[in-house]
Amino acid sequence: MPEELFKNDVEKCLHILQSGGIILYPTDTVWGIGCDATNENAVEKIIALKQRPQHKSFVVLVAEEKDILHYTAAPDLSVFDYLQTTKKPTTVIYEHALGLAQNVCNQDGSVAIRICKDEFCRHLIKRFRKPIVSTSANISGDSAAGNFSSINKIINQGVDYVVQYRQDELTAAQPSSIIKWNNGKPEIIRE
Repeated sequence: MPEELFKNDVEKCLHILQSGGIILYPTDTVWGIGCDATNENAVEKIIALKQRPQHKSFVVLVAEEKDILHYTAAPDLSVFDYLQTTKKPTTVIYEHALGLAQNVCNQDGSVAIRICKDEFCRHLIKRFRKPIVSTSANISGDSAAGNFSSINKIINQGVDYVVQYRQDELTAAQPSSIIKWNNGKPEIIRE
């Protein structure tokens, strides 16, 4: 049954992402609201649903290191060695975002990207062939939902598709660590 749910969810998510919609989906951290990270109108839908300030940037999920090279200009490659040593999912703020929706990025042109290790997300991203926005499934200012059952009904009803896979997990997930890579060393933004 989980295998069938997995495949069905991936297909439905692909359809929604390709048509500019938004999804509610499990990640390697908390459940996320996602969309095509290159589609400014889709990102606007998430901003409206979350009642989020326009100036806040988003986390973008990619499947592999090479994706970061495609969506940022001249990242310090030593960050990849560091990421190999981390146990907790880690989001990195990279300078000089490329090819992403402007409302995904910070006003200074940087972007927060995480190489996702979750099987569902990696499969979805590889099939979609573009990065996906990942923002916690909550109204802006509220606590992140630790599992599916604690997600606000407004979020559940406001997306175009809710992934069925992994909804029954009860363990409370934690948000990722966030770092900024400065001169070959991590600057911790969030532990």
